[in-house]
Amino acid sequence: MNRARAAKRVGVLFKSVLQTFTGTRPSTIPMPPIAEPAACELCAPADILLESEHAYVRYDNNTLSRGHVLVVPRRHVASFFDMTSAEQADILGLLTQAQSLIQAKHSPDGYNIGVNVGKAAGQSRMHVHVHLIPRYAGDVADPSGGIRCVLSSKTSRS
Repeated sequence: MNRARAAKRVGVLFKSVLQTFTGTRPSTIPMPPIAEPAACELCAPADILLESEHAYVRYDNNTLSRGHVLVVPRRHVASFFDMTSAEQADILGLLTQAQSLIQAKHSPDGYNIGVNVGKAAGQSRMHVHVHLIPRYAGDVADPSGGIRCVLSSKTSRS
């Protein structure tokens, strides 16, 4: 059942309960309009490079390097850990295919693969997506530590 229809059913039930307790006819009980959820850019695949039944690959709009792509499940799901095993398998399969495509086109020297799960981890779009970021010799002064550099300036907290 879609979200708008479910909200409408809840509203009808709510009006019925109010009528029972207040004696007021439902047509005279004002209900706030149902707000549509904000559009999720990842729910509307665009510029697809590769795809499977449960996921697709596209370039990142905020690219960090030549060939930076996102691997995205088609279903709107916030966490990698909430994806089905079929979605996770498609994501991993597409990562491998995307790496081959990027290697042939851009010849990077390495890769970072990343998923941010939760706001504390830096997730800003609540539709899970896996970053495949090609890395090139000299793109940073000292790449040692890889993704561990994200927490390199961590301070102790009270």
